[in-house]
Amino acid sequence: MTILDIGPERQAFNLEQATRENQNYRAVAWSGRYLQVTLMSIPVGSDIGLEVHPETDQFLRLDAGQGRAQIGPAKDQLTFEREVCDGWCVLIPAGTWHNVTHIGGQPMQLYVIYAPSHHQPGKVHQTAAAAASDANDEPADWSVQPARTRPDQHA
Repeated sequence: MTILDIGPERQAFNLEQATRENQNYRAVAWSGRYLQVTLMSIPVGSDIGLEVHPETDQFLRLDAGQGRAQIGPAKDQLTFEREVCDGWCVLIPAGTWHNVTHIGGQPMQLYVIYAPSHHQPGKVHQTAAAAASDANDEPADWSVQPARTRPDQHA
C-alpha cells in the first residue's frame, strides 16, 4: 500500500495495513496544519533513537513487533520504562527524552502522530542514517508551529 501525503486535505486509508506494510525507517503519510502521521519500521536489534523534541508531543502505536519504551527528563535519566507490543501506545510529552528499542524477532512496525507537524510532508527515509543526515526535513510553511525556544536534540 502506498500512501500519498496530500497535505492538509481530507484523507482516509487503512492505517494498520499501511503501518504493517511500510518497509521504510520513516515515511510521512499525512501532514495537517496541527499534526502529522508517520509510519515507521524499526529493524531487529535497532531503535528509534534517543531524542527530545522541546515543542512536539508524540503518540506512538505499535502494530507489530516488540519494543522497550524509555522516557525521562534527561537523556541519562530515563526513569519510565515499559515493554510494549502490538496494540500498545506510548505517549511522549514535549520536552521529554525518549527512545523505543526493538527487542523482538520481527520488524517493529509503528505509527507516530506528531503535534505539531514535525517533518516535511511526504518525506520518506529508508534508513535511520538517511533520516539523521537529511538537512531538508522541516515542516511545511502552512503548518502551525510554536516559536522554537530550543532545537531538537539527539543522543
